[in-house]
Amino acid sequence: MTRRIFVDSHSPALDALLEAAECLRSGGLVAFPTETVYGLGGNALDGRAVQRIFEAKGRPANDPLIVHLPSADALPMVVKTIPTIVSTLAEHFWPGPLTLILPRGDNVPLSVTAGLDTVAVRVPSHPVAQALLRVSRLAIAAPSANRFGGVSPTTAEHVLRDLEGRIEIVLDGGATPIGVESTVLDITSPIPRILRPGGVSREALEAVLGQVELVERKASREEAQASPGLLDKHYAPHHARLILLEISDPGELWKEFAHHVSQTRQKGLRAGALIADEDLPYLEARFPELPRLALGSLNDLGSIARNLYAGMRAMDEAGIDVLLVRDFGTSGIGLAIRDRLYRAASQIIRRAENGA
Repeated sequence: MTRRIFVDSHSPALDALLEAAECLRSGGLVAFPTETVYGLGGNALDGRAVQRIFEAKGRPANDPLIVHLPSADALPMVVKTIPTIVSTLAEHFWPGPLTLILPRGDNVPLSVTAGLDTVAVRVPSHPVAQALLRVSRLAIAAPSANRFGGVSPTTAEHVLRDLEGRIEIVLDGGATPIGVESTVLDITSPIPRILRPGGVSREALEAVLGQVELVERKASREEAQASPGLLDKHYAPHHARLILLEISDPGELWKEFAHHVSQTRQKGLRAGALIADEDLPYLEARFPELPRLALGSLNDLGSIARNLYAGMRAMDEAGIDVLLVRDFGTSGIGLAIRDRLYRAASQIIRRAENGA
């Protein structure tokens, strides 16, 4: 049985941290909140603990893990060489939701890196994550604390629904503040490349680095991945079939929306929707009985990101068969939201401004 320990998200109690740290040092697994999502932590330098992470999640061996450190000063624990660009990035974005791809240190098990000579590293800003890293004095490998391929957890309750009995401890620090995973930036190439959009926007990175490329290639399930979260099918609801409506024209959007609601009902299935606050008047007028969740305002994409995974889980648990989700654009964290919806979607419907 998994032990659930409630902690203050801003000032976690030392006794809880000591218990979790001892569990990690003995090869156990501890789920804990980060600023992005809940992570499933194990000692990154203990090959058996790393293997247990893969087993608990049902994660394929070719999907690498992110190693969490308390500060950039700890990089020599897991990195062979530190490029000069790291100090600039650390100054602006660490602690925070930015993961860097760096040369792997010899003491990092190849199971952490999917056999590659690079390792993904970040310094989380959440007080619970920071405190656990400092008390344990470990480098902690921590992918999202859920079964592989599913919706990432943003609360301890989500973790327990997926991993109850598979891990020793979950530190319950409440809901995570960002709600989507970290940005993964490969700095081993001449031009820094975003492998996975996330909590640090492309615009913010470009303001510091200048040119930053965005890698849009979907990864094969067979090859070793340079970063977590690159597979074409990921972050998906367990039951609901997610349809993303990437349609910019409001008239076309709601025409397509109505079509899919009607089609779903004709099949005797239940439709639901994840929308923006601004969409509520339309749904209340046209489909007052349709299950829906407004994730936040289009003017506050941070709220939409924060509520996205919880909304997907809630619709799944409500027995929704077809989940219609509108697109939220690509400005700022919108790029990360779209990336997650692309990978979660069973179908993507696109329309340009002219309806083509």
